[in-house]
Amino acid sequence: MVSTFTRIVLAGLVSAVAALIVLAAPAQEPSFRATSSELVVLPVIVTDHRGVFVPDVARERFSVFDNGRPVPIEIFTNQDSPATVGLVIDASSSMRNKMGEVQAAALAFARSSNPEDELFALRFNDDVDDAVPGRKFLLAEDAEAIAAAIGTLKPDGQTALYDALLEALERLGSATRARKALVVISDGGDNASQAKLADVLARARRSNAAIYTVGVFDRDDDDRNPGVLKSLAEATGALRFLPQSPGELLRACVQIAHEIRSGYTIGYVPPDKDGAFHRVRVAIQPDSRPLTLRTRPGYFAAKAPVQP
Repeated sequence: MVSTFTRIVLAGLVSAVAALIVLAAPAQEPSFRATSSELVVLPVIVTDHRGVFVPDVARERFSVFDNGRPVPIEIFTNQDSPATVGLVIDASSSMRNKMGEVQAAALAFARSSNPEDELFALRFNDDVDDAVPGRKFLLAEDAEAIAAAIGTLKPDGQTALYDALLEALERLGSATRARKALVVISDGGDNASQAKLADVLARARRSNAAIYTVGVFDRDDDDRNPGVLKSLAEATGALRFLPQSPGELLRACVQIAHEIRSGYTIGYVPPDKDGAFHRVRVAIQPDSRPLTLRTRPGYFAAKAPVQP
């Protein structure tokens, strides 16, 4: 059963969801399929001086550098192609008065996403589990099912954020979409994980996923750690949001969905299999428009198999 508080929040925000959703062009099948796990796949966001997404930069104007060396672009698309996105929801006791807001924000995110996006939702407190029992992946068009499941969560216990992130990154490994992202809604604190932040950052840098973080906490929340949320986002070329109201939380989730739909996807074959961290730089040949570009700062290369 959905609580009275949740009904009030959803009723007050549902019209705002409809007004805020920015519908991209109809989804088309991208000109590539992710057939090789060895490809480095970069989500690239290009904006103008006003922060507005720029969707029409030609492939020929992009250059990619791996540890300073130019590498050929093997895949490129700026189409609204389906992605796999995991919602990682804090259900610890610190979220007790905020779950209705989180439910509304998750609904806004799913409704703003490509209907063919592959979604999953994990909840975490003392442990980690699927927020939608028995459903490993859902389509974004099942927005109401996702929101209803989040609405039944009963916040309690401690916070195993790092364990949840490792499980979410592992789930992305079985995804069928080329683009991958996580959306983490939490206060950023952790007091129950076996994993450490360093483990999560290392695993994230080995993945092709962008980790968007949304900090939801009160000012007197002793467990809040917005610095962790910033580190996760910056390490993967994504953004951190610190909304101060339910409306700002909703707008942040809509913006994330829009960014996932509006970005470029660039892929290339890594030049080395040395197991080391490689810094990545993507550049755009300049024209009359001042443009800003954001992507992952780097990745850990796979190791070449040892010959018998």
